[in-house]
Amino acid sequence: MRVNEHIRYEADDKPPALATLSVAAQGVVIALSNTVALVTIFALASGSSESYFSWALFASLVIAGAVTALHAAKFGRVAPGYILLMGPAAPFIAVCVLAITQGGFALMSSLIVAASLVQFALAFWLAQLRRVITPVVSGVAFMLIAASAMPIAIARLENVPADVSPLAGPAVGAAALIAAIILMLRASGILRLFAIPITIATGWIVAIPLGVYDFRSALDAPWFGLPQFSAWPGFGSILLQDFLALLPVFLIVSIVVGIKASNEGASIQQVSWRRPRAVDFRGVQGTLNVSGVGILLSGIAGTLPPLNYLPSSIALINFTSVAARRAGFVIGAMLIVLALLPKIVAVLLTIPRPVTGVILIIVMGLLFVEGIRTVLQDGFSQQKAIIVGTALSIGIGLQTHNILVEPLGSTWGAAFGNSVVVGILAAVLMSMLVEITSSRRRRIETDLDISALPEIQEFLRGLASKVRWSEESIAKLSSAGEETLSTMLELRDDYEVDQTPRLVVIARPSARIMEMEFLAVFSEENIEDRISYMSEQAEAPDVSELSFRLLRHYASSVRHRKYHGIDIVTVQVDA
Repeated sequence: MRVNEHIRYEADDKPPALATLSVAAQGVVIALSNTVALVTIFALASGSSESYFSWALFASLVIAGAVTALHAAKFGRVAPGYILLMGPAAPFIAVCVLAITQGGFALMSSLIVAASLVQFALAFWLAQLRRVITPVVSGVAFMLIAASAMPIAIARLENVPADVSPLAGPAVGAAALIAAIILMLRASGILRLFAIPITIATGWIVAIPLGVYDFRSALDAPWFGLPQFSAWPGFGSILLQDFLALLPVFLIVSIVVGIKASNEGASIQQVSWRRPRAVDFRGVQGTLNVSGVGILLSGIAGTLPPLNYLPSSIALINFTSVAARRAGFVIGAMLIVLALLPKIVAVLLTIPRPVTGVILIIVMGLLFVEGIRTVLQDGFSQQKAIIVGTALSIGIGLQTHNILVEPLGSTWGAAFGNSVVVGILAAVLMSMLVEITSSRRRRIETDLDISALPEIQEFLRGLASKVRWSEESIAKLSSAGEETLSTMLELRDDYEVDQTPRLVVIARPSARIMEMEFLAVFSEENIEDRISYMSEQAEAPDVSELSFRLLRHYASSVRHRKYHGIDIVTVQVDA
């Protein structure tokens, strides 16, 4: 089934120049609005000087452009090759302001550099963290982010000058919302490609006679300008007591941002292809590495660290039907150029706030639905219901009444004062509890070779006998293990090494379900995609697909995760 039939250009396609420039320009509008807003909030909260604000905005735009372009690249382990807008991160604002208060901007820079190492560590150990960073945690993160931003979007509808009617903002928002909904539901071709500009233009047309549009700031801005480089804060000593006291707080926030980035790296893959594929976790590792590069660069520059703008990226792809990574390069280049053109930035920032609120409403709605789909992708159980329901209740509840800031004090309160942070941590801890209290896992290690089959079958039969499976169920389990090994062997035809790869089989037995993990290294093709593709085709006597068809028959679930250096096939067999 083609879930994303509206996609005109997939990630690897090369759209025409006009389409690429159109998508890039719309992406720049979204990224620029977020960047300027967050840098302004950060500068006001930290009480910085005008010269530092100029420097921070310049550095943030350059870094946002660089990491957005890097994310669109396909470069080894560093870049995954998708459109994923990036810019300053709201979760870091509180702890960065805290660091500035206690030790100045130099201390903040050193702490940000240290926090960037967390992203690289998460990317390196992502395979080992697969039972913590689960689809349930990902879905909860998406839903909490959407829920936390929806009030902000609604508040923008009444953000109008004091001398105009209170109904002016909702009127402008309603006009923009109607245009956006019609374009997203019914438009195609060139109209869908220009959906965001048409929505903004509709808002402008209604805003001008109502007095909501203010263009004076754009007239006063210079066309070209450079920041005062003397405003660069430099670095503070890592041996100071303030650095050591605040380091745990920065590391925790970076871990949460990393978990969010890994979820977003998986989600952007699902919306960038007409026929969604199994998640390639090497791309997720690339997303984490790009996040690490961005945070490291922001630490060096002494400005607010960036993170992925997944909702905006999904909205851009859904609005324009273009997911080609070529547009990501152009977006990055445009942001870097705009850092030198204050006049263009000022013009784009005159977009009425009710219009940006409407776009944010649509974006957050799409993200919330994406969270639901992520949670449900492997079915829904009582355990998942408890984790999702509890985490959402905690996160949404703390958003309206945060009871943690005062008892934890200013340092830890700044880290846990964010409802999204607390909600995600709750989901992670509950997932870890499920993992720790589940039945003990057993493992064997052998060669990825057909000669290992008797050993694997004896291992699986022994485990099934201990939990009192019937002979019929044991035979079914043994056959599933055999076909899993066969499919893995079929996918390593192009695998050329001097030594036979090692194979680790990990099984978790229970009275009803046996979960098996086969860990090895082999070729580019994904078993999960192959089985999914076969389910859409007529049964044909193709000998090369026999093992895949048999595995689909014996197993209740097959998941294939590809990481750099290791591949993991998870197979579930029902008794």
